[in-house]
Amino acid sequence: MNLVDLRMLQTLSARAASSSRGRATHNLHPCLEDPVQRFLNAMEPGTYVRPHRHGPERWELFLALAGGAAVLCFDETGRVGERAEICARGPLLAVEVGEGSWHAVASLAPGTVLLELKPGPYVPPSDKDFADWAPAEGTSGATEFAAWLLVAREGSLPPGRST
Repeated sequence: MNLVDLRMLQTLSARAASSSRGRATHNLHPCLEDPVQRFLNAMEPGTYVRPHRHGPERWELFLALAGGAAVLCFDETGRVGERAEICARGPLLAVEVGEGSWHAVASLAPGTVLLELKPGPYVPPSDKDFADWAPAEGTSGATEFAAWLLVAREGSLPPGRST
């Protein structure tokens, strides 16, 4: 039996807070080849999850267990098509991103932990297709982009894009 308790969430949050990336994960699935990937993702405000999409038949579900996060979906140009804020206290607890959708997640509160579910297997080189309209993690512009994700609304374009 795999148990997830408050102590585990607090420990994972502490790891995320002390991480240079502001994130820490804990896999609940036994191996990367598992047909259903399920894991805890602790993230702190300011961490940057570069917009990306997964291949065909690869949806992704985010459930807030602690704190809160914004989940954004984008069109091919980077314009925000949808934004949902999930929070462990509600009213919205979870959101599922559809197959092939460009998306990103931004932590809205310290101690945020999400349960993420998506089809497996996990194959690192081909798991994600990163958006070319968003800077890579750790590069110039990533901090500004991460800040924009916190306030971006439906119809907004990413920093530096005018069309």
